Amino acid sequence: MMKIENLFLKLINFISILLLPFAIIKRPLKDWIIVYLVSCMGNSFADRFLVSRGYLKYKVRPFPHRVTIHLPFDFLHFPLFLLYYNQWTLHSKPLGIILKLFPFLIPQIIIETIAERRTDLISWKRGWNWQHSIISMACKYLLCRGIIASIRVLNNKETSIT
Repeated sequence: MMKIENLFLKLINFISILLLPFAIIKRPLKDWIIVYLVSCMGNSFADRFLVSRGYLKYKVRPFPHRVTIHLPFDFLHFPLFLLYYNQWTLHSKPLGIILKLFPFLIPQIIIETIAERRTDLISWKRGWNWQHSIISMACKYLLCRGIIASIRVLNNKETSIT
């Protein structure tokens, strides 16, 4: 079983690494770098908190003796999804921003639920379930979207798309 899980992780890491430059190297470059960095910091903080409180556990992860969080998810996969979400919602109104969450959230939650039930990639503990995951991911998406929108407003009171 561990062999399949490691192969799966290597495959999605490879795909994410290939897609990341296409998500960041777009105009406005500084906005996408900010989105990426905010996402990494927020994910790392949230994941450390949830793992230290015993809600999540990652049995299969890089550097298992050094870190308890899942580095590829926190620094590669989720930030990549967040970059594409922010780019897709760049000119959306509030209702569009909320509705466009679902094409990102639903596949992630389905994959996470399958991974929790059938693999050792992630374990939910202390009552954590897919509803908690979808709410926490939605909050992270919207919080990051709000941060970048605020930065755009502060940057000359207009969208910095040039």
